[in-house]
Amino acid sequence: MEFRESGDEIISFWEPDEHFQGFSDILHGGIQATMMDEIASWVVFVKLGTAGVTRRLNTIYRKPVRLSAGGITLRAKLVGTKRNLATIGVTLYDGAKKACSEGVVEYFLLSAERALKEMYYPGKEAFTTDERDDENEW
Repeated sequence: MEFRESGDEIISFWEPDEHFQGFSDILHGGIQATMMDEIASWVVFVKLGTAGVTRRLNTIYRKPVRLSAGGITLRAKLVGTKRNLATIGVTLYDGAKKACSEGVVEYFLLSAERALKEMYYPGKEAFTTDERDDENEW
């Protein structure tokens, strides 16, 4: 997965191989949930400038993600924070740009000191570049 910051979102584009299918031509639901968890962590890294651990992940599968439709796009953004918890919303789109699944990921946030000491969080700068954030470059 590759990640880009675009406005208030983190966006990822990924081309799945056949071995990620559950049933023929359908992306396995566990892979979808894993991708949602991963992009949510990037929201924590980039938008909140710290690290954390997943507290809860709720995934809703709306329609099958057909591998034959092409690459997958995920969009994630911070929905809110309360004390040391962050809520991140994620939508997964198939190659035809149809929203196929959605997730709400809750992260337990670490203090900057704990993130550095326990998770070796290198700072937001390690996750961003000076490249354009135009998703059409992909």
